[in-house]
Amino acid sequence: MPFKFTKLKIPDVILVEASSFEDERGYFMETFKESIFRSNGVNTRFVQDNYSHSTKGVLRGLHYQKNPKAQAKLVMAITGEILDVAVDIRKNSPTFGKWVSEILSDKNHKMLYVPEGFAHGFYVTSDKADVIYKVNTEYSPENERGILWNDPDVCIKWPTDKPVMIQKDLELPLLKNADNNFVHR
Repeated sequence: MPFKFTKLKIPDVILVEASSFEDERGYFMETFKESIFRSNGVNTRFVQDNYSHSTKGVLRGLHYQKNPKAQAKLVMAITGEILDVAVDIRKNSPTFGKWVSEILSDKNHKMLYVPEGFAHGFYVTSDKADVIYKVNTEYSPENERGILWNDPDVCIKWPTDKPVMIQKDLELPLLKNADNNFVHR
């Protein structure tokens, strides 16, 4: 099988490991196959692909879109390495305010599936990183929200306490004050 699916400590977040087929030319790999993803619990129809290029020390996040334009994401680093983080922001969830992380890189071919109801962000640990991610809902500026990267109640263990960030992300609210309409079912 070209993919391995592993549920993380927050089981709705799924680590996906793609198999690569290498020879003297380099390697080939599938990054998404709807039938296999569906049969492994990722029942999301993706409608938009996003791409970001960042340099070492950049932290992007923690972002989400609230309902009715909530987004699930499938994240992959195609060059470089990132620490990818998902925070459960679903009210009444047994893992509300908890987070999981994975190292995603062009070497390990791992992807992270982040469902709706999670804030997402990443930190670039290599000199540069190119990240692509599929989303199931188109970008909606009026529904874009986020939480502060260093919220003391969430307590994410980032590799630094001085990341490179834009002012907008530095001004995001704490989770307890966030505009968030997700409820765990």
